Amino acid sequence: MRRLGSFLGDAWALTRPYWRSDERGRGLLLLGAVVTLNLSLVGMTVVLTYWQRAFYNTLEQKDAATFWRLLLLGGEADGTWFPGFALIACAYILVAVYALYLRQALQIRWRRWLTERYLSEWLSGRAYYRIALTDPTTDNPDQRIADDIRLFVDDTLSLGLGLMNSVVTLVSFIFVLWSLSGPLEVFGVSIPGYMVWVALLYSALGTWLAHLIGRPLIRLNFLQQRVEADFRYALVRLRDNVEGVALHGGEADEERGLRARFGALMQNWWGIMVATKRLTFFTAGFTQVASIFPIVVAAPGYFAGRISLGGLVQTSSAFGQVQGALSWFVDNYARLTEWRATVERLTGFNRAIEAARFADAGVRAAAEPDEAVVMRGVTLSLPDGRVLIQDAALRLEKGEAVLITGASGSGKSTLFRALAGIWPFGRGTVGIPEGSRALFLPQRPYLPLGSLRRAVCYPLNAAEVPEPTIQEALDAVGLGRLGDRLDEEDAWERRLSGGEQQRLACARALLVKPDFLFLDEATASLDPAAEESLYTLLRTRLRDTAILSIAHRPAVARHHDRELRVADGRLAPAHAPI
Repeated sequence: MRRLGSFLGDAWALTRPYWRSDERGRGLLLLGAVVTLNLSLVGMTVVLTYWQRAFYNTLEQKDAATFWRLLLLGGEADGTWFPGFALIACAYILVAVYALYLRQALQIRWRRWLTERYLSEWLSGRAYYRIALTDPTTDNPDQRIADDIRLFVDDTLSLGLGLMNSVVTLVSFIFVLWSLSGPLEVFGVSIPGYMVWVALLYSALGTWLAHLIGRPLIRLNFLQQRVEADFRYALVRLRDNVEGVALHGGEADEERGLRARFGALMQNWWGIMVATKRLTFFTAGFTQVASIFPIVVAAPGYFAGRISLGGLVQTSSAFGQVQGALSWFVDNYARLTEWRATVERLTGFNRAIEAARFADAGVRAAAEPDEAVVMRGVTLSLPDGRVLIQDAALRLEKGEAVLITGASGSGKSTLFRALAGIWPFGRGTVGIPEGSRALFLPQRPYLPLGSLRRAVCYPLNAAEVPEPTIQEALDAVGLGRLGDRLDEEDAWERRLSGGEQQRLACARALLVKPDFLFLDEATASLDPAAEESLYTLLRTRLRDTAILSIAHRPAVARHHDRELRVADGRLAPAHAPI
């Protein structure tokens, strides 16, 4: 019970924000309309049971005139006027169509709001980066945002409205069934409304057995979402690294890896199949017995002449509605297990985002009053706790150029990430002047999906950058020939060579015009002459920009005012004793 309470609390925590947001007005309006239409469907079902009694009594009495009136526009039967089946059917279809349409409208609005919220929280505070470093158990955030949110919204509305319909149906029909069933003598004791008690016992037994049989599906559905996402991610990763795989001739190893991931998917799916087979054996049998069970129970009264044929049909229909409402848990058990798995994955994702956003950042960012980047007492560690750099200090003045060198693995790139404010392991402070703009260019530039125009201008809004300005920047870095392809969408990270991608990153720097520019081997894929040309370009065109470079080539040093070196865990002037 405690686990159920915790789960329901998590589900409510995921549901509550939308209904308290600025969207709640339209959301509540749509929900109210959907609820009203669903209640109307239940009401029409109640009317239909009374219509069925009159209709079958008409058949029993061979009253052809009343029979046709009840089929078409309606008429009087058994002393009561009933609408015709044609009218009831048309109204039912109209209400059912709009109940579904408005529910889908609510689903897409709710899903849009949740997706935007999760995207914002995942991207803010660089939680997306920190989660990848600090919480490897939170797998496949793409799947959780794209699929789990969709499933959560769909299942929450479908199951919630279904449960509401079942409760209203139960309340509506339980009085009908009570009045129809009459008393039953058992060992001299009169039991009023005996068919209501039979429906209660039948459904309670079915619910308990369904939970007992279907409980393994909770864990299996949770795992299935994970292994499906793992397999899809592996396929996407192969697609994004086709050149590296081809150059290594790694097709056989990739196939082994993909087969292994798909094997895990298949193994879990077989587990779901076996558990579903057992549950379906029970639920299918339970449903089949329920279709004839009320007639068997009520038949003695019909044969004894206490109820008419119409009364028998109405009693059977009312029993079916009561039993169906009470058996909602049995009928929806498999979907409930999927919903629970979705809630648990989204809740885990929520907690990982919160932990990443509000955990101690290690190296803290601070607003610097001077027009300089100042690093004070920075110690950087690896996730396993091993210290890379200890008590590092640095001051980068506006317009100054500083080069940082050091052996591979000494911590230069980690220092680059700490300056960017994304490395969570360590301590110290990095001060950046408030209101200044910093641009960080890693060795492998990030090229977003979309057009070449977007790739060049990133992270600026490409629509706000004049095309002549973009063309001029491309000309300056030696990519002028790409000017007529700015609006062409392609996989540019594969179309452009490593050197061309680094040239494009330098064009970004010319467009952004940052106050502070940080380069981590950002020209390493270029030949010495091209590297010399780009550094000259940056120093000439960005005279007021402070530049900090991490590089190995000695020739780069001539474009910098001073050089620092990382060695033996210390950051010090390159020619000073350590």
